[in-house]
Amino acid sequence: MTFLETYAIALVVILILMILLWLYSLFLKNSSIVDIFWGTGFVITGWLYFFLSPDAPLPRRLLLNLLVTLWGLRLSIYILLRNWDKPEDFRYQKWRAESGSTWWWKSFFQVFLLQGFLLWVISAPLLAAQRGGSSGWTLLDLLGLAVWAVGFFFESVGDFQMARFKANPANKGKVMDRGVWRFTRHPNYFGDAAQWWGFYILATPAGGWWTVFSPLLMTFLLLSVSGVALLEKTLASRPGYKEYIENTSSFFPWPPRKKAPRQKRDTR
Repeated sequence: MTFLETYAIALVVILILMILLWLYSLFLKNSSIVDIFWGTGFVITGWLYFFLSPDAPLPRRLLLNLLVTLWGLRLSIYILLRNWDKPEDFRYQKWRAESGSTWWWKSFFQVFLLQGFLLWVISAPLLAAQRGGSSGWTLLDLLGLAVWAVGFFFESVGDFQMARFKANPANKGKVMDRGVWRFTRHPNYFGDAAQWWGFYILATPAGGWWTVFSPLLMTFLLLSVSGVALLEKTLASRPGYKEYIENTSSFFPWPPRKKAPRQKRDTR
């Protein structure tokens, strides 16, 4: 089976899953469930590529899918727990209010089909990494694993620290400027992007160098669309956040320019 044939099968599977997820969202009247599925969707796609590429060397395929599974399931579980018993995300509430009675079908194209398409496009290195290459480990494999590990640390630790911070009522109205949040205002988004660069590096020994569009697109989305830009826009007018911006790197981890103050409003 060729790359394009396998890639096309994945597109059909993703489309079916997104249709089912969309129908379930209509029952729940909550489009936010698409965010919970995002990580799991890559896990399903990665293992689909695994079973459709049986002739490629096993070690890299196993390593890649274990890393994707750790990333995707952790992200989905985190978002599920964060959103449990919460109303629909404000983005979807806004679109729902603007669309009125037509949101039920617009949501399929604007939310579910779009995210399904992005998932499919971004998954390219997950397939490329499982199509060939040597059976032994290379320096690029080790580099990809190291980059992924750095990203996983910042994303998982950042999410854990923020969740624990918010769970303490004494922190209400304060900025989370401790732990990894001292070094970047968005450790979760940086970590997410870093992990996808790690996946891409793992694909290069198998000839997947051309799938560089995947981590570039993921990084662009995190920086300019659904991640940093959207969050910074909503927080820009909050008291104390301007000083936090002045003290702390926006994306890439870096030592704070000066000691960040404690008594500010929450950033997330």
